[in-house]
Parts: sequence; C-alpha cells; structure tokens
Amino acid sequence: MKNYITFVALIVCTIGSAQNINEVLRYGTENLQGTARFQAMGGAFGALGGDLSSLNINPAGSAVFNNSLFTISGSNYHTYNDARYFGDALITKNNDIELNQIGGAFVFKNTDSNSDWKKFTLAFNYDLLNNFDNEYYVSGSATEGIDTYFLEYAGGTPFGSILLQDGEFLEEAYRDIGAVQGFGDQQAFLGYYGGILDPETEDDNNTSYISNSIYDFVNQDFSKRTTGYNSKFTINAASQYRDNLYIGASLNFHSIFYSQFDQFTEYGYENESEIKRTTFDNYLETEGNGFSFSLGAIAKLNDNVRLGGSYQSPTWYRLEDNTSQRINSDLADEDINFINFNIINLFEEYTVKTPSKLTGSLAVIFAKDGLLSFDYGYQDFSQSELRPTNDPSFQTVNSEIASSLGAVSTFRIGGEYRIQQVSLRAGYRFEQSPYANDNTIGDLDAISGGIGYNFGGSKLDFSLSRSEQDFSERFFNAGITTPTMIDRTITNATLSYTINF
Repeated sequence: MKNYITFVALIVCTIGSAQNINEVLRYGTENLQGTARFQAMGGAFGALGGDLSSLNINPAGSAVFNNSLFTISGSNYHTYNDARYFGDALITKNNDIELNQIGGAFVFKNTDSNSDWKKFTLAFNYDLLNNFDNEYYVSGSATEGIDTYFLEYAGGTPFGSILLQDGEFLEEAYRDIGAVQGFGDQQAFLGYYGGILDPETEDDNNTSYISNSIYDFVNQDFSKRTTGYNSKFTINAASQYRDNLYIGASLNFHSIFYSQFDQFTEYGYENESEIKRTTFDNYLETEGNGFSFSLGAIAKLNDNVRLGGSYQSPTWYRLEDNTSQRINSDLADEDINFINFNIINLFEEYTVKTPSKLTGSLAVIFAKDGLLSFDYGYQDFSQSELRPTNDPSFQTVNSEIASSLGAVSTFRIGGEYRIQQVSLRAGYRFEQSPYANDNTIGDLDAISGGIGYNFGGSKLDFSLSRSEQDFSERFFNAGITTPTMIDRTITNATLSYTINF
C-alpha cells in the first residue's frame, strides 16, 4: 500500500476537534511578559508610562519619555506542573529561554514655545504575550475508557457511511470521510477500523455501536506537549499636551504559532477482553495573525498624582488549523498504521474574536524617591466568538462561550523605591477566572520583584515573577469526562538593557 502525505479540507468538523472554546482562552489570555521593570512592578503601568511594555496597558505611555531610547529583554521561563488523575501527583518541569521584548521610541520635542503640544513620540515594540512551551504527564486507573470517546461520535452515524469502498485504501477513506462527512464520522471510522467498536448489526443503516473492550477499571497514561507563542508588534504614536496631559494610540499586529501533541495509552482490561492495549495520539498545529488597536490618556492632576485610562479593542485573529491522528489496538485493521501523522487534516481559515478591555489606573509619585501604581482592568470573555457566526458548528461553540465564560477583573499593584542610581521594585497581580464557575480555570495570583541600576546613559534591570493558577483539563472533548487537575506555577526571570539617546 502506498503511504503518502494527504491534505484534507475538513469543512464540517469544528465541534470536538481543533476549534472550540479553548481557542478563545488560549489566545485571549496573556501570561505577563515585557521588560524587567514592567514585570517587577506587576505590570501596573497604566498611569505611569515611561516603559516600552507599558504600551500594552496604555498607549499614552510613550509620551512620558523625555528622550529617545532602545530596550531589549530576555527571559528564562520555568513552568512547574503538579498534575493529578486518580493516582498520585506527577510533576513535570519545563525551562525555556526567549528574547521576549525589543523596541524603541523616538521623542521629538516641539521648539515652538508658544505651542501647547510639547512633544511628539513615535515608538515600536515587540512583546511575547504568551509562551506556549509546556508539558505534563498523568497516569491513573479510570472507570471510563477510550471506547466512550468513539462511541459518543459514532452514535447516530450510519454504518454504511464509514465503510471502505471497493479498491479504496484505508488512509483514503479516512481523508474523504473527514472532508465530506465531517470530524464526527471520521472519528467513528477510526473507532471501527481501530478495533475499538463494532456496529450492533451489520446493516448499512445501523446507527448503534458497542464497545469491544471489557473493563471495570482500566489503566490510562496521558501526556500533553505544547510549543509556540503569541507575540505582538506595536506601532505607537503619542503626544504631550501642555504639562498635564498625555494621549496616544497604537496599532497592534499579532502573530500566532501553536502546536499540541497528545499521547494516550490504555491497558489493563479484563482477561476476557480481546483488546489488551490501545494507543490513540493526536497532533494539532495552528498558525495565523491578528490585529487590534488601543487608545489611551494619562492626566497629571498635580506633581504627585496621575490618572490613566485606556481602551484595548477586540483582537481579530485569522487562523488555520491542521490535525493528524494515529490509533492502534489488538483488534485494529492490519493497515491501520497507514493512518498516521503523514495524513494531515487541513481546516478552512476562520476567525477568533477575543474581547475588548478597559483599564483605569492611578499612580502616586513621591518626587525622585519612588512611586506606587494601581491598575484595574475589565474584560468580558462571554463576548468572545468564533467566526463565521452563521456556521452551525460555530454557533454551538459561541453559545457555550456565552453561557460558560464571564467578566474578568484584573488588579495590578506596583511600587518602586529609588536609592540614588539603584531602584528596588515589587508588584502583585490578581486575575479572575474567565469561567463563570471558576472550576475549569482558577483565579491567577502573581507576585514579583526586581532591581535596576541607572548608569546615566543606559540602564540594566532584573526581575523575578511567579504566578500560580489551577486548571482542570479533559483528555478529549468527548467521552472520558474525568479531568486532570493541574496546579501550574510559572516563574519568569527577566533581564533588560536600555540605551538612552
């Protein structure tokens, strides 16, 4: 049999496959990144400005710069997963080093002393909003097997519609069923030729299926490995009006790459079960880009107090997914290995719209000694959606989004104390769960600290931040309902260098 690469356009395959509520949360939420000073102070820069990463909060922040500058930052990301699935906790760790920020600002001061507009700033900045590199592994003895996944998809599917045609190769049928009939029928096909299930009768019109495995409890091993990034390139313009008002606007261009590799193994069936071992692996890859814009202002009420306000538009991501699968068991068809990661299911381009965000900020400046800053952000994730909205499958997902997700409040507090050329910094960040019930994803708590040294013409800054959040993740979007419980801790160590011009 010929083994070749096949690209498949799966048009009716959104539910249970690549595009679901997880897309909105994956690309709509951010793990705090940016310069070392920004991270050390918990990202509370909405009323401060004066930092390139502050443009992510308030685009008026670049007008606070007194001179042109350039900043570059690198981070070490350490992810610690404490995962539980029936059995004991299993711990996995991941380390990664990235160039996470690079940008500059050009300050043009107005030489006309009679003008109310004091200066004008043009800035550009690249920030890594999210680093997707992660991995966890769990193992346990469950009462629900992989047969529940395939039975859920097979139910209601006519048996004749998933049978091989005369002269048809197994991988060709897998491709064609996905392209013409959709993801659900494709999974029913995998379940049948993978030996997991059989029809109750051999009638082509049969729509009921039974499991081929026998168990009360079954052992399961599962690993999930993800890689990729969500980055943003910002073009910013801002200006200072008189001595007490800064205004700005930004255009943001987003870039996405995400890959996910799931490995599932099941064994330990009853002695009379003909199936002794099952493996089912899945690979997902997503690429795309997005666009958003932001507007903001900072007002100096007096020499000590500043107020800030900003609007972040929705982000419109245009994405393309591709998936591939492989399955095997003791009862699988002899040619089942020809369905592997060389057979690629290519999805049509679609849009994910993440919600807009409003931020209000307050900062108190203690002359040259230091400062305190506070930001409050509001973002309603129930307003997220997948598009086109007239797609019946997307309508189902959008209904789930509207009912399951809610408003998220974010609180950021940061402080800085200066001792001549040395700056000591600390911050705290709290972010509510995007889920209305907060069971699937918990609230996020983060603390941070850092130090900086001003050489005069340049600055060197270091920060250390630590965030904690609980997750509840299912292996698959159908079948096995018991989730993996994950306590995830992310520690970022960031070093930034700034040159003043």
